[in-house]
Amino acid sequence: MFNESVKIETSNLNVYYHKNHVLRDINVRIPAKKLTAIIGPSGCGKTTLLKTFNRLLEIRDNVKISGEVIVDGENIFSSKKDVSDIRKNMGLLSQKPYPLPMSIYDNVAYGLKIHNHIKSEELYERVKHCLDEAGIWKEVKDRLHDPASGLSLGQQQRLCLARALSVEPEIFLCDEPTSALDPIAAQQIERLLDKLKNNFTVILVTHTLRQAKRLADYVIFLYFGKVVEQGSADELFNNPRNSETKAYVEGDIS
Repeated sequence: MFNESVKIETSNLNVYYHKNHVLRDINVRIPAKKLTAIIGPSGCGKTTLLKTFNRLLEIRDNVKISGEVIVDGENIFSSKKDVSDIRKNMGLLSQKPYPLPMSIYDNVAYGLKIHNHIKSEELYERVKHCLDEAGIWKEVKDRLHDPASGLSLGQQQRLCLARALSVEPEIFLCDEPTSALDPIAAQQIERLLDKLKNNFTVILVTHTLRQAKRLADYVIFLYFGKVVEQGSADELFNNPRNSETKAYVEGDIS
């Protein structure tokens, strides 16, 4: 494990959908200000694990969760925790971008107005900063009041990143954020994620081993709802301890 501090830690985390036991006794430690990749075959529980971190699973019916998810030393399932505060602290990039049905400018300004009670004279500069950090300012600066729906998918994904940045999270949850994008747009998102980890804890669910190898500092390998192995990217990809991990990274398990 890295010497750096741990941002998220789970203890005996179990998740059931109806009677289906999806995650089984998950114990992981995710380092702060690193990029952690969650890898594994389709259906192994990667997205489910990601969505336990911001309590999004609870919007589904018949979901049962036991165990703990500790963020900065506090259990997010404590009755004292405010779910809206938990989600504000965790920016989310989904497989497909979902811009709000409003202008490019208002997509970013919306979160700033709600969470920061920002003065109107400061709003433009903050919106500009978020769009610039997301690598899209130069492309949209002359069309800020156009509908966000008119952007390409790659631009929409970067706009969603800017929107997430606007509420000043500490963690970014990324659920296969490049899977719907063309190679050039995907490369832009990868560069942004690589940059983000300097200031944020980034957790990336990916089905692409090449992407995990390019970006990850730390890796968690899930298989049939269990953590088979976790460790530094260098160790896990180049010297896996477990035979199933070795088979997966060599392409024998898909």
